[in-house]
Amino acid sequence: MSLVENPTILLNPADSVGVARRTIKAGEQTGLADVVAAETIPRGHKVALRAIAEGEEVRKFGQVIGIASRDIAAGQHIHLQNLSMVESHHDHQFCVENQDPGLVPENERLTFMGYDRGLGGVGTRNYIGIISTVNCSATVSRYIAEHFNRLGGLDGFDNVDGVVALTHGGGCAINTKGEGYEYLTRVIKGYATHPNFGGILMIGLGCETNQIRPILEHYKLEEGNRFRTMTIQQLGGTRKTIDAACDMIREMLPEVNAAQRTPQPLSKLKIALECGGSDGYSGITANPALGVASDMLVRQGATTVLSETPEIYGAEHLLTRRARTPAVAEKLLQRIEWWRDYTSRNNAELNNNPSHGNKEGGLTTILEKSLGAVAKGGSMPLNAVYEYAEPVTEQGFVFMDTPGYDPVAVTGQVAGGCNIVCFTTGRGSVSGWKPSPTIKIATNSVMYEHMQEDMDVNCGDIARGTDTIDAAGKRIFDLIVAVASGEKTLSEHFDYGDNEFVPWQVGAVT
Repeated sequence: MSLVENPTILLNPADSVGVARRTIKAGEQTGLADVVAAETIPRGHKVALRAIAEGEEVRKFGQVIGIASRDIAAGQHIHLQNLSMVESHHDHQFCVENQDPGLVPENERLTFMGYDRGLGGVGTRNYIGIISTVNCSATVSRYIAEHFNRLGGLDGFDNVDGVVALTHGGGCAINTKGEGYEYLTRVIKGYATHPNFGGILMIGLGCETNQIRPILEHYKLEEGNRFRTMTIQQLGGTRKTIDAACDMIREMLPEVNAAQRTPQPLSKLKIALECGGSDGYSGITANPALGVASDMLVRQGATTVLSETPEIYGAEHLLTRRARTPAVAEKLLQRIEWWRDYTSRNNAELNNNPSHGNKEGGLTTILEKSLGAVAKGGSMPLNAVYEYAEPVTEQGFVFMDTPGYDPVAVTGQVAGGCNIVCFTTGRGSVSGWKPSPTIKIATNSVMYEHMQEDMDVNCGDIARGTDTIDAAGKRIFDLIVAVASGEKTLSEHFDYGDNEFVPWQVGAVT
């Protein structure tokens, strides 16, 4: 039986499960170990390749993904009804796979066409941003952006990609000494200095907890021609603020519009590696293909940023092995322990994730999801671990501590400096993250063909056996370079990405 004809994928010889390449009907041969399907196995779901006793570990990717909650016969569907979560405990090894990244010689490295912002980095886009310090200034911020984006305010300024209103639901009734306040101000600073913005206007109400002046002082931000601030109460109300803000942006526009793309080394790229709406194919197709692209970028001197700490839980031992130093590995484990405590004190558990859609797509436990999710990080050494929204300063492959909730995670990565987002999805996530262009990568061909207006790359043919991980990774890499130089992603063609600015809210709202 050929690879394409075989209805089941075996990922590792040690596995007790296979993954259905397509829906396998009851009584049909699975194509592995002479096992016959005892019941219908939906595509992307798991089938038992041998008898598994109750309490026995179940393996996929060669790793434990849970324990059998009942006896399972060969050919049975393995999912929520017979597979349960088990705590992740590993003997962590540090730095044992810390291989030489094999960097491309500098004189042979590729370039892209980007906006050089000097010490501020290199942009892949040229937006103007309006940052609300508090939810109370959100409506005004949106009105201002609407004037420029929808009502002709950008006429004659064709080199400006748009005006982005970065609004959120917080900014007041928070403890200024707590984590939530630190995360919010760090995000605001990260966006205010992001190289994909040619200009920034920060707007507050005036009486909120999250005051503008402390942000400027703490992060040493100085106002100038392309960075301005204002408050609604000081200006005398909403109409006066909108008028004044529009005037300020009109003053910025000529200088922002005059920015030109110039050849820049790929080392100036910082790529957010993200997944959402994952399915049983994610860890087999799109995620490892993105991992290949990540490795190619790192060898060019670029930076790739993996995130979502709850979605590496159960696979963190694979990252500690690749840590550049023991300190990097220890910091990653410290963040895992923080999450154990955080979920415990909020009466939750890390296995709250996978989501409903993840389970529909064939993922059963967070251990299984994490083993597939970590594949986005390729094989390069792990050079650093960052807390949420910290500036990413190390080159190469790094990790940022974020929740698994996509809007919050990517907001942190963009605040850290990521100027492109690569987003794999099996169920069909459709978000964008202005100001950073978002490349959507489909894990399966059925979803891609159904939603191809929203998907930039299809990796589903890997599961069908008609494509390879390396070839798909090269296509992703080539598209990243093209998008960095100005080619629009599908979400940009639709002008999506205005509502995905979601700073992480941690702590009590009083």
